[in-house]
Amino acid sequence: MTKQQKGRLLYILFDFLMALVAWVCFYVFRKLNIEDKPYEPEVFLQDTNLLYGIIVIPIGWVMLYAIFESYKDIYRLSRLSTFANTFFLSFFGVTFLFFSLILDDVVYNYRTYYISFLALLGFHFTLTVLARMIILTRAHEQIKRGIVGFNTLIIGGNNNAVELYQEITGQRHSLGYIFKGFIDTNGLSTNELEENLPNLGKLDNLSQVIKEYEIQEVIIAIETSEHNRLQDILNVLYDFEKLIIKIIPDMYDILLGSVKMTQIYGALLIEIQQGLMTTWQRMLKRTFDVVVSLIMLLLLSPMYLYAAIMVRLSSKGPIFFRQERIGIYGRPFKIIKFRSMYTDAEKHGPQLAKDDDDRCTPWGKVMRKWRIDELPQFWNVLIGDMSIVGPRPERQFYIDQIVKRAPHYKQLLKVRPGITSWGQVKYGYASNVEEMIQRLKYDILYIENMSFTLDLKIMIYTVLVIIQGRGK
Repeated sequence: MTKQQKGRLLYILFDFLMALVAWVCFYVFRKLNIEDKPYEPEVFLQDTNLLYGIIVIPIGWVMLYAIFESYKDIYRLSRLSTFANTFFLSFFGVTFLFFSLILDDVVYNYRTYYISFLALLGFHFTLTVLARMIILTRAHEQIKRGIVGFNTLIIGGNNNAVELYQEITGQRHSLGYIFKGFIDTNGLSTNELEENLPNLGKLDNLSQVIKEYEIQEVIIAIETSEHNRLQDILNVLYDFEKLIIKIIPDMYDILLGSVKMTQIYGALLIEIQQGLMTTWQRMLKRTFDVVVSLIMLLLLSPMYLYAAIMVRLSSKGPIFFRQERIGIYGRPFKIIKFRSMYTDAEKHGPQLAKDDDDRCTPWGKVMRKWRIDELPQFWNVLIGDMSIVGPRPERQFYIDQIVKRAPHYKQLLKVRPGITSWGQVKYGYASNVEEMIQRLKYDILYIENMSFTLDLKIMIYTVLVIIQGRGK
């Protein structure tokens, strides 16, 4: 087990223990100060409310922190941000406990409410934040002393890369970077950084180097003249879900306010966020997907039955059509639809649907117009392969063609594909690769502006398209 893993487990353990101690302290406080009970430990320990509380409530707190904070690597956490997050989550959690458990408890007057709320908040926040600050301070000291670090790769080999390397290694204390080498981007026979670090290859070797050296962090330090290669670099790096990506900012980025400092000492770097939504937003989106999918599967069950019968009567073949598509992080999955075409529709190889497609059955044309064929995909959403809103999933056959002309398509693989998307609302079903590329810009805009509100807007427009029968 690595130090990072041990640190994360220790952090979670102390969150659990501090929540337990805080609840016991609150329980004793209420008995002595609000209910005016005598101090009798043996009686307190026999109270089932206390026994249930010291098990269930700490687990609830750990789940709350896991949802909203994700229990990231403690060696990357900011103490100031953690202090603020702990207060807000403590306030939120105590408010939930107050209204769900404490509100109907022993009450003499409204003052009892205020005292109970502030006491539980005080106990929980103080104990939790104290333990967290001690653990994080110890973790930061381990980084400073060079006990803990992250395998780091520099992309770029000339002036910017050399200055960055010298700035980082010239610090009085370690910043946590364990440099394994650099990737050459200029293609010249000599690189200035070779005097300090081994040259691990060129951009074509980037993916292999990251795997071979177990790289955890990449710093892009290319020259201004090489910025045209930035998108190609990011397309490779985005394939690695947990990779931390940083880039040297120029004065334009600084003036626009893109550079956010998280530490006083250290190199001036922008961290490129791969996570497009915060943890709580992702949880909200996933919860919404599950709830809506269950409701749709139940409410539309008569429509499912009717569509299944009509598919069976329309032509020979299975009711459902299953096909491999590429999902989040390039993972393949089987998409499910009501079959809208004859069984030999692709006997000459993969083909995209088009207007007045003679491969569609008569009932298939009706289903596609009203998007009925897509209804089984709520099952894909329920099991986690898809989301209700997200870029439409494609086959690897077409992805390979799109990437040759639009390499930034890979950015779509950072999110779950969806039943509907902004691009599909605008263009409907794509009939060729050109239309796929035109639709791509809307899908890119979507993932760069993902929010629950935007999802709702897209769903409303999708419903309007269905009502008007403008599906194709």
